[in-house]
Amino acid sequence: MIYLFLANGFEETEAIAPVDVMRRAGVDVKTVAVDSSSEFVTGSHGITIKADMTLSDVKMDKDMQGVVLPGGMPGTKNLEASKEVLEVVQFCFDNDRLVAAICAAPSILGHMGLLKAKKATCFPGFEKELNCAVFTGGSVTIDGNVITADGAGNAIKFGEAVTGWLVGGSAARRVTEAMQYRF
Repeated sequence: MIYLFLANGFEETEAIAPVDVMRRAGVDVKTVAVDSSSEFVTGSHGITIKADMTLSDVKMDKDMQGVVLPGGMPGTKNLEASKEVLEVVQFCFDNDRLVAAICAAPSILGHMGLLKAKKATCFPGFEKELNCAVFTGGSVTIDGNVITADGAGNAIKFGEAVTGWLVGGSAARRVTEAMQYRF
């Protein structure tokens, strides 16, 4: 199971595009509302989405394959303010599960100290927040179990990278090619 966390103020494209790519590839991914009082979460551009579950439903167990953090403001800040979200991220990192973040969200990983020996990228202006070994400046960077990306314009490419990590690169590429994604 992959969990993609949604906090109010998330960047809609950075959440929906990766979920779409993963689901097309058969990945079991659930969207998770960080505010456990409601399954409805409103993005930074006023689009409200009904999440599959709330944070209280997340299970840190052997079936958890990883976590995906979309960026956006104030979504990134709202994700980082959740102790439970940080616990899930740490669990995934410590257990070699996927930890993926796009746009401003890699700053959360940087603040947690998870990028110290990693290559990473992010939305321009957040580089110093990464505290990483090597800032790549690329659109998507993969370093072990950590995948980072720079922003909404590369959300499908990010989704392909996440999906490739889970099911293999050729399977992920077939999905994005069928979507007419050419990059």
